[in-house]
Amino acid sequence: MINRRGFIRRMASLCATAAAARAPSALADPVSSKSLSFVHTHTGEKLTAVYWKDGDYQQEVLQQVNHLLRDFRTNEVHVIDPALLDLLFELRTRVDSERAFHVISAYRSPQTNEMLRRSSNGVAEHSMHMQGKAIDVRLESFATVRLAEVARSLRRGGVGYYAASDFVHVDTGRVRYW
Repeated sequence: MINRRGFIRRMASLCATAAAARAPSALADPVSSKSLSFVHTHTGEKLTAVYWKDGDYQQEVLQQVNHLLRDFRTNEVHVIDPALLDLLFELRTRVDSERAFHVISAYRSPQTNEMLRRSSNGVAEHSMHMQGKAIDVRLESFATVRLAEVARSLRRGGVGYYAASDFVHVDTGRVRYW
């Protein structure tokens, strides 16, 4: 049995829920553009890219990103998953930094991936790097262990923390941690 006060509270809650469902989400993306900065640790190349603007990915800019994040060993360029860029943007936003991501590895050709598998531990046979859906980074002037913690909190894909090599792997695959 519900009393009058409980009934009023319940109706107010239902009305507020209905109003929130009709209103634009407060969590909706309020930004009109998304940009990222990169420094490739192996090539020395730098790029600051506004890759998303006014609701659209900027195709010419994405091509520049694809080039920078290419397999630097073979020079092979591959399409980088825009969702990976969005994940990096959210990660950088959460840690409140405008600094550049230092890129250790992004796209890897099958040949490079196999070579790395033979010469080191922890390289997956079917690595998401070969699909343009993974990147290994550190963020300038930000503790890598903390970056890994924040990346895990996003729950938007795989996150690996490599303390000895001082980088974080993020990808747009299923949620998993190592």
